[in-house]
Amino acid sequence: MLKGKKIVLGITGSIAAYKACYIIRELIKKGAEVQVVITPAGKEFITPITLSALTQKPVISEFFSQRDGTWNSHVSLGLWADAMLIAPCTASTLGKMANGIADNMLITTYLSMKAPVFIAPAMDLDMYMHPTTQENILRLRSFSNHIIEPQSGFLASGLEGKGRMEEPGEIVKVLDNFFSDNTPDDINVQNKPTDKSLVGKHIMITAGPTYEKIDPVRFIGNYSTGKMGFALAEECAARGAEVTLIAGPVELKTESPMIRRIDVESCEEMYFAALKYFPLCDASILCAAVADFKPEVTAESKIKRENDDLIIRLKPTQDIAAKLGSMKKENQRLIGFALETNDEETNAQQKLKRKNFDFIVLNSLKNKGTCFGSDNNQICIISATDKKSYPKKSKGKVAHDIISELVHIL
Repeated sequence: MLKGKKIVLGITGSIAAYKACYIIRELIKKGAEVQVVITPAGKEFITPITLSALTQKPVISEFFSQRDGTWNSHVSLGLWADAMLIAPCTASTLGKMANGIADNMLITTYLSMKAPVFIAPAMDLDMYMHPTTQENILRLRSFSNHIIEPQSGFLASGLEGKGRMEEPGEIVKVLDNFFSDNTPDDINVQNKPTDKSLVGKHIMITAGPTYEKIDPVRFIGNYSTGKMGFALAEECAARGAEVTLIAGPVELKTESPMIRRIDVESCEEMYFAALKYFPLCDASILCAAVADFKPEVTAESKIKRENDDLIIRLKPTQDIAAKLGSMKKENQRLIGFALETNDEETNAQQKLKRKNFDFIVLNSLKNKGTCFGSDNNQICIISATDKKSYPKKSKGKVAHDIISELVHIL
């Protein structure tokens, strides 16, 4: 759906700048019109002549195009474009965008942009992981910018692909999908989501299991795959929300560029991530299957089999739900999950009150073919005043039911 779309492509001073040529080629192949705006540092990595030859347009870099006073209007570019894509986007440019430092043509164009903005960060891992960079990315998301980052499965480090610019084909696919989802109704767009009930909202979701280490090769965990939490994240994003997904060790990938994924392993890591992002969100859904206990001592080397028995003393982990429940402000909503094996409703109602949830989603291991590892689920949504039971459905449809309930109370 990029045919006829006008795209401003911002290029900054990154070694990945050469990939902009592939982005331009893909955009033009799909029928888009591309205008390049490049920073002075960007010209050190790729020449404007190359870019101009691809776009058939002069490359814009400076405020004044000639010495006779002719100038490039960033305001006009902001009105002309259907979208702005900044790829690659360095840590320096991220910081300037997040803080309104308009010291070059690219940043002034960004600040004047009336169309959606898509950003593909590109930097080394240390720069990407620095707290300043992470805060800048979060801030840009809160301004409704679309951050495009490589999606990856879980690694022990949780850092696979971080900082690297997403591949050109995937970047163009994000823009193509965006315009496909936002095509007017008179064009054939069957099965495209039209519910944008969460536009302007920030939702935090926890998903998957946690692993509590016994030694370097063993852990205490559970069978959670994260499918329910990831389905909730995609549903929120489809309705227009900015989503922070705090994911335990799972192999799943996210699809929407509206989802910011934070990979963690242990309950403690999830706890501190949740404390960081909860104050910034309008609602939080605690779907993760968090371990309630962890070993008192984690062995530094692999425990050898020497005796016929082994005693591992456990201690409680951080209670994420209780902590967030105590922090919850009047305008925030907190949703919990309860997986029970007996006295389901009684236990769920007690947890609802104890954790200060607005409502709780109950599911049971007694319902075969649901819960851990399954593509289906069967739930009951319980609040202080109401109870709604649902039949067995796919987790995608269950996510739709849960988020519809959330929308009613936001």
